[in-house]
Amino acid sequence: MGLITALSASASGLAAQRVRMDTVSANVANIDTTRTPEGGPYRRRVVHFAAAGNAMPFADVVRRFTGEGSDGVVLTQVDVDAATPTRRQFDPTHPDADTDGFVEMPNVDLVTEMTDLTSANRSYQANVTVLNAVKQMALRALDIGNR
Repeated sequence: MGLITALSASASGLAAQRVRMDTVSANVANIDTTRTPEGGPYRRRVVHFAAAGNAMPFADVVRRFTGEGSDGVVLTQVDVDAATPTRRQFDPTHPDADTDGFVEMPNVDLVTEMTDLTSANRSYQANVTVLNAVKQMALRALDIGNR
């Protein structure tokens, strides 16, 4: 793996984790949103990634010319989490309460979101570490060439 390939793979990882952190922050920001433009409560968003070699267009062309696959990760989609049910909370004074006094609340769980945020943060830090290591290797290679 060349230096540019390592930089590209790490940069794609940084971008992917940034999107993941943005999605988590949107979920946390809407943890109490009971009314959306689509109707009903806010639904949790989930980010899906794929290996860049499998998802990038022209991946076979890149392999043919460079001899190696495309490294990194790409965002495939941001889905609405329809599998997790919404919560029902008793609050008869809420404007969105039904006739029984229950309000349909978002399916966002703060513990799950904080776990996802911690995981994304650690992945981001790992990619920064890789970038710094590649930078140091490139500087050392330049030093060797100057001697």
